[in-house]
Amino acid sequence: MAAKLMGVKEISSNRKAFHEYFVLERFEAGIELCGTEVKSIRAGNVNLKDSFCTIKDGELFVRGMHISPYEHGNIFNRDPVRPRRLLMHKREILRLNARVMQDGVALVPLRMYFKDSRVKLELGLCKGKKLHDRQSKRDIERAMKNA
Repeated sequence: MAAKLMGVKEISSNRKAFHEYFVLERFEAGIELCGTEVKSIRAGNVNLKDSFCTIKDGELFVRGMHISPYEHGNIFNRDPVRPRRLLMHKREILRLNARVMQDGVALVPLRMYFKDSRVKLELGLCKGKKLHDRQSKRDIERAMKNA
C-alpha cells in the first residue's frame, strides 16, 4: 500500500470570485475525474476562473472549469471543459439547492486542492456584489488617502 500524502496542498484558486461575490458559507466536495485529468491537475493545469455549480436531478455539477488535456495523454484525454460531477451527501445537496432557489445566491468554486492525495473542491455559497458597491468603496478609499 502506498503511503498517503498528508496535509493540504492548494492546486488552484478562483481569485475572481472574491472580487465579484460575498462568500456566505464554504463547503468541501470531492470531484469525479478521469486518470489523465488527475495527472493534468498534478501538473497545475487547472483554471477555475469562469466556473460555476449547478444542481440537476439531485446531483451537483461544476461547469466551466478548464482542465487542460494531459500533454503525454492519449485517446483517454477528455474534453477540457466538460461538466464534472461533485461528490457530496444527498442531504447536503438538497439543503444547498433549497438555499440557491430561495435566497438568490450562487454556488461558486473557490479553490481546488489535494487533501491526503484526493482532489477536493471548495465551494462557496455566494451573493453577488454590485458594481457600484466596489466603485463606492474605491471612492471612499481615495478620499481617505487624500485627506
